[in-house]
Amino acid sequence: MAMTDRVEIFTDGACRGNPGPGGWAALLRYADTQRSIRGAEAHTTNNRMELMAAIEGLAALRRPCKVTLTTDSEYVRQGITRWIVGWKRRGWTRAGNRPVLNVDLWQRLDALNEGHEVSWRWVKGHSGHAENEAVDRAANEAIDEMLLKSNKGGGKKP
Repeated sequence: MAMTDRVEIFTDGACRGNPGPGGWAALLRYADTQRSIRGAEAHTTNNRMELMAAIEGLAALRRPCKVTLTTDSEYVRQGITRWIVGWKRRGWTRAGNRPVLNVDLWQRLDALNEGHEVSWRWVKGHSGHAENEAVDRAANEAIDEMLLKSNKGGGKKP
């Protein structure tokens, strides 16, 4: 893929309790190829999972691309397109000199975002958008799989 290659990425994060066990998923579409990725964490927040979905979606790209990334998280979309400029200017602090929450993930997302030409799109969650519904299901399945493994003694306890 070259920078002229166009990729669509659809992302979602889920959390049972906030904090609690959480999952993320991304659906990548390039030409006629589609790929889904997902993961889970035992103790996290919904915002961290939304960020992880975008991070992992962009990290899956092997070279710079033109990306349309669709998320149902205004936190992610506003953060990466608007708020991050001020955070970086103020040394990763928010108004009132308060630290940026999830700064580790924001810094990773920022670095990945710089490597691509990304158009960030928002879609209302749980509104019948086919790809958003698919990544929502996948994020929840990732949580289920993690919890099942932990109940069998094969994974981290939530």
